[in-house]
Parts: sequence; C-alpha cells; structure tokens
Amino acid sequence: MVRSSQSTTFSASTYFDDRGPHGTAQPITEYVNPHSRPIVSYFFPKGVGEYHYGERHPMKPHRLTLTNALVMGYGLDKQIHHIYNPRPATQAELEMYHDHDYIDFLSRKLCSGACDTAINWSGGLHHAKRGEASGFCYVNDIVLAILELLRHHPRVLYIDIDIHHGDGVELAFYHSNRVMTVSFHKYTGEFFPGTGKLDDNGANLGKHFCLNVPLQDGVDDEMYLTVFKTVIEDTVTTFRPTAIVLQCGADSLGCDRLGAFNLSIAAHGECVNFVRKFNVPLLVLGGGGYTIKNVSRCWTYETAVLVGAEIPDELPATVYDSFFRDSEWKLHPPLTGRVENQNSPGSLQKITIGIRNKLRYLQGAPSVAMQEIPPDLEGLLADEEKTGEEKDEELGTAMAGERRSDRTMARNEYFDGENDVDPEPCSSASARRPGSARRSRGAGRRARGRGRSRVSAATAKEEGDEGDENEMASTPKVAKPRSRKPRKPRGRAVTDKDKEKDKDKDLTDVDLDATAEPESGQEPMTPMDPDLDIS
Repeated sequence: MVRSSQSTTFSASTYFDDRGPHGTAQPITEYVNPHSRPIVSYFFPKGVGEYHYGERHPMKPHRLTLTNALVMGYGLDKQIHHIYNPRPATQAELEMYHDHDYIDFLSRKLCSGACDTAINWSGGLHHAKRGEASGFCYVNDIVLAILELLRHHPRVLYIDIDIHHGDGVELAFYHSNRVMTVSFHKYTGEFFPGTGKLDDNGANLGKHFCLNVPLQDGVDDEMYLTVFKTVIEDTVTTFRPTAIVLQCGADSLGCDRLGAFNLSIAAHGECVNFVRKFNVPLLVLGGGGYTIKNVSRCWTYETAVLVGAEIPDELPATVYDSFFRDSEWKLHPPLTGRVENQNSPGSLQKITIGIRNKLRYLQGAPSVAMQEIPPDLEGLLADEEKTGEEKDEELGTAMAGERRSDRTMARNEYFDGENDVDPEPCSSASARRPGSARRSRGAGRRARGRGRSRVSAATAKEEGDEGDENEMASTPKVAKPRSRKPRKPRGRAVTDKDKEKDKDKDLTDVDLDATAEPESGQEPMTPMDPDLDIS
C-alpha cells in the first residue's frame, strides 16, 4: 500500500521541465578541426562536485557539476580539443608548496606547447598560504601552476577578477620580478581578506610588480570594463608576459551571496575575451562564486568564449532544469542594478594613474638571465643519470666534443688524423712548466720591443733552425716559417760574453710563433726563449 504523500516520487516526475513558450538550446553537433588553433584543453575532475562543505556553507562544489552539465548540454565538448580527468595528488606532491597535481595536468600542457589555453574551473584557490589555509582555500593550485610555468616561461602575468583580493598568490611572489600580479577586488579595509591597497607595491626585486585595483560596492559593467582593459593593456605592453594565468572568480557577479558588485555574465566574460586576444599561452581557473546557478552559467559562457563558439541565450535541456526555472532557463539573466554604485569616475581615474606610475618604474620587461629556476623533480633525476663528461660539457669545462687520447706515439711517425699529436719532449733540462706555452707566446710578442736587442742575429738563426726541426716533428699543422734571413736586431752591440752565455742555455723548447702576420709592414720576428731575461 502506498501512502498518499508518496504517490508522487522523484522518479515519477518529468525528466525535464516543461518550458512552455521558452525555447531550448540545441547542442552543437559539429566537431572542431583537430588542427585548428588555438588548441583548448578542458579539465574536469570526476566526482569533484560531490563534495559538501556543510548545509549552511556558501562554498558549493556542486556548482562544478552544473557547469559541466551546461558545457556538455550546449555541445561545447565537441569544440574542445582535449578533455582530461586529473588524478588525485600524492602525498609527495602535496608537499611541494602543497599540490603538484595541477602542475602535472595543467601547466605542463602549456609548457610543452600541447595547447594554447587550459581550462580548469575547479582551480583558482587563491587565498591559501604556504603553511596555512585561508578563506575556503587549503591548497594554492595557482602558485603551483605558476612555479611550473616559470620553468619554461621568463615572465608570467597573474590576473584575478574575483571580488576578494588574491592575497595568497601575491604573497608567494611578492619578492619576484618574474611574476606580475594584478588583482581587481573590493577593498574597504574590513572586507575579507583585508588586503589589496592601491599602494601595496611588492618588495626587493618584486618592487612595482604587485598591482592592486581596489573597488567599492556596486561597480557596474561600464566602469569595470574601462578600468580592466586600461590596466591590463598597459601591463601587458610593459611587462610583456610569455604566459598568463587568469583567475575567474564568479563572486564578482551581481546577486552573489557574498559579493556586492553589479557585473553581468556578459561583462565578466568580456574580461576573459579581452585577455584571450593577446594570443599568449593562457591558463584559466575558477575561484569564488556562491550563487551556484549564476556561477555555472558564467563559466559555461566563458568556456564558449575561449573555444570561439557562439551559444544562444536559451539553456540546453539537462537534469538540472529546476535550478534555472526562476530565470526562465536563460543564460544571461538580469544581475545588475541591485547594489548602489559607490565608485566615481574620479576614483577610477586615480587608480588608473597610480597603476601607470608604477609601470613607469619597470623600464621594460625584466631579464631572466641570472634568475633562479624553480626546482623540478624530473630534472633532478635526469641529472643523476648524466655521465661526468656530459656534466662537464654543461659547465663549460668539456672539450667541445673532442676526445682525449692518452696513447703514446713514437716521434717522427707518419701523421694519422687530427688526434695524431706528438707529446712534448721531456728530456730537455729546460722543460717548460704548465702554462709555459702561453707565456712563450707572450714573451715572443714582448720581444718585438726593447728585449729583442739582447739576442744576436747568429744566435736567433741558430734557435730558429733548431725550433723548426722540433716543431715539424711535434705539430704537423703549424705552417713552416719563412726561410728568409732574420733582420739584424737594433740596439747596442752584443759582446762575446753575451754570446757565450746564450750558447750555454738549452734553447730546444721554444715557441716559434712564426705563423703570425707581420705588423706594420715588418717581417715576422724570430722567436725567443721565454725564460730569457730581457730586463
């Protein structure tokens, strides 16, 4: 027997609402060309919408389920190149500034060039700090993503359009000049998190790389878009980012449970479209948003903007039709004009001037030639597998591809390839010390001056003849010196005592330096012994 109160059950109700005169959007059936650009990747962790923070908690993960249902209902999945289901993070990954999962599945796609735009509406938790949770954020996926991007991109621009200040991301890169953070938010000094003043500036290397746009309640579409486009265009022109991370918190929409702005879904989406047109690798994340039916509509519309598809104002038929009954199943319900606008054109102009003054201090985009690259676990493991020769080559101490041959070859043997170099003679009493070859060349150059007069023509000729014989036997590549008789040195006459002293020296090991071109029209000089005193 069925009670009267149970005569109508959920399973017996209609699957879709009867919309009457209100239309239903038909899904897109055409698939995207796999070779078209830009390439868009969509990330949706299955089951993420099943979590629950509590009955009265404003954060509703179910908003992600609604968003995904509308995206699929419009057929936007056919306009997306890649759809991913990220795996849960491991404990080791969580300890790398928290969570390595988003790096692996979002940023790595951008870094490898596999896609131009990556979308993950479940990300954007911008309040979490290194050692503590904040707001509703306990993992700062944004910081992790930017750290990975910095391994491949010299400069990353972070843009935050959540109504709350992106304090966690700003704090993480407060001392860095490789990350520019720009946050558009409500600021009264008491509104959470209580940070984000116009004069917050960054510190050390990060000075002037922290930009904040503090707004008051009730800002409308026109004012918001004017200041947003002006600030972002000036920032991109000056900073010249090679990658952009955009946090799209939907609590800046009108009628949000925790927000106080008057933005429409169209204006919120225009911010996304404006950033997309810079054609820079783009990571798009979610964030705040506590009226879930508006959040899902907003992120669905922005997904369409990012894939370049046009969708009608009518919502598609989904199992969640009842959520949108009060707005007559429209994508763009009226959300503006509910809160009095406390912003004036003068206050926005002051903000714009303050931002431009900060940008003038940058003097162009920073260089990263001497910047530290964030650590990479895979890179460290790869380094351990490198041979000593490969490590020397990276340090610049290798022989540029040459191999050393330690085998001993007999003197006067036939020349056999580039590595056929005879060793230096070691029987001489005046064998050169390490680095003597470099000193000998220097001595030869110095001998062109006053020291040249200390050697007689006869002695120089004797040295040259002996040096020619040794040099041809040891270094076959050296050109044979000219047989022209050396010029008579100028200066004081050399005495017989000087000649006798010079003949007693063993001068077998000399650097001819005979291949040098004549200077100032003079003939190549005869080389001298490097140990000869020419004072």
